[in-house]
Amino acid sequence: MSRFMSTLVTSADANTGASARGITTGEPEQPRRRTWGEIHAEALTIAGALRAPEEGAGVEPGAAVAILAADPALIAPTVQAVWLAGGSVTMLHQPTPRTDLEHWAQDTIRVLRMIDARLVLLGSPFEQLADVLARHAIPHRELPGLASMAEPLTEPVDVAEDAAALLQLTSGSSAEPKAVRITHGNLYSNMRAMVTRAELDPDTDVLVSWLPLFHDMGMVGCLTVPMAIGLESVKVTPADFLARPLLWPELISHYGGTVTAAPNFAYAIVGKRMARADDGAFDLSSLRFALNGAEPIDPQAVRTFTDAGARFGMRSECVVCAFGMAEVTLAVSFAPLNRGIELDTVDAAELEKRRRAKPVDAESAHARRFAVLGRALPGLEIEVVDDSGNTLGHREVGKLRVRGDAVTPGYLTVDGPLPAQDAAGWLDTGDEGYLADGRVVICGRRKDVIIMGGRNIYPVDIERSACEVDGVRAGNAAAVRQDPGSRRERFAVVLESGVAGDEMAEKALGKEVAARVVDAVGVRPSAVVVVEPGSLPKTPSGKLKRAATAELVHE
Repeated sequence: MSRFMSTLVTSADANTGASARGITTGEPEQPRRRTWGEIHAEALTIAGALRAPEEGAGVEPGAAVAILAADPALIAPTVQAVWLAGGSVTMLHQPTPRTDLEHWAQDTIRVLRMIDARLVLLGSPFEQLADVLARHAIPHRELPGLASMAEPLTEPVDVAEDAAALLQLTSGSSAEPKAVRITHGNLYSNMRAMVTRAELDPDTDVLVSWLPLFHDMGMVGCLTVPMAIGLESVKVTPADFLARPLLWPELISHYGGTVTAAPNFAYAIVGKRMARADDGAFDLSSLRFALNGAEPIDPQAVRTFTDAGARFGMRSECVVCAFGMAEVTLAVSFAPLNRGIELDTVDAAELEKRRRAKPVDAESAHARRFAVLGRALPGLEIEVVDDSGNTLGHREVGKLRVRGDAVTPGYLTVDGPLPAQDAAGWLDTGDEGYLADGRVVICGRRKDVIIMGGRNIYPVDIERSACEVDGVRAGNAAAVRQDPGSRRERFAVVLESGVAGDEMAEKALGKEVAARVVDAVGVRPSAVVVVEPGSLPKTPSGKLKRAATAELVHE
């Protein structure tokens, strides 16, 4: 049995009592708490059904099993059941009320064929998609009642360290599906490293999360880790959060949450809403670890959150900035605990023209500020190299790459397997950045960097300046390259605003945004495009899809 499975089973056995650690789901309407031991017992029964050929499932060791469900109460035992049965888990991207189901089915069929899925397990609220899957001859079972159809598995199926545990669908801008192959060894290594660096204590910590379980931060960080170490957890859905963002601090207050995690945009949204809340509405004094990752970190958004939270007893030091990616299971680096956000302020000209991060005074008019993302987690190495692969030194900007036990061996693609590491074990992260005293600083995605007049201009600087203009939805502006790689490379800004459709208001907003961008980076955008709220193309995890966004710019 893999080390990860042994940890999972041992923790479940230790958490069988009524007061033992567990997971609460169903908030805010119908909260229900179960111990991890109870989750394990249910998982054994589901695994028995999955392994029983007479029940129509017959999952064999090594088989890929896809799950399409939103209810964490169903997902938690089902994920564990697939592992107990010796299979790998793929969380399918979920259709929304606006999704064209036939297009979704076509995309899903490509994914299922790519991972060679043997079975799709359907749960609430997606049971109605059974007919869609049936029309395309996709084997599937509905989760409600599956646990009652067979005898519990007597013992977990033995799996090797290099066996696949997760096939994590990537959420990049490409139309071609791709799955990151995470092994049991990868999962165990990164899990232990995160527990160590975050100083997670199953006896005292309480995790509160709304993150989607089809994304690596939600699946690995906010379900798998708590389930494996017996961490008390409260789990709601992204739909719950989006319907009422203040549910998040309400749950932290009610359950004494000590640990949480979210992308930058969520901290911005909740910070603004908490600022308008009544005194005494929340008690956030218990929060000690609020991870900010999965997208570029905006210092202003963090300050909005911590300033608003201070009125409710929250310490600004609780915010922990992080660097992570699915290819490294989840986490690459964490900033130190109890420091809050730390910024590195560097000379803009040195950065853009000479590719050096030269420190300058925080009040300098020609400065760029980046969040410091800490040192590599135990078991991982990070280095910066130039285009020829030569290792760069302190504060020299180049390609970031990582290697270690948590790094995936490769991808599954529609054209077959694809290795992720080079001959020396290094994974190219696709990010551009530098190391400052061994601590990671990311400037941006290499493919998104705008090159004009010999300068490397980072989209995040443009986007943050655009979002400072009244009328632009926070976190909903995108800078996109035009004519990339040519001598006339340019960029446009696409932003969401409530004034979309009002020609005069759009024109006025565009002028103000363009002026603000010029002040920030010294270059004027070729166009400012205003679209309705909710129009910017995003991945299932909420990241901007820049290639698709560029199509909204009409010459």
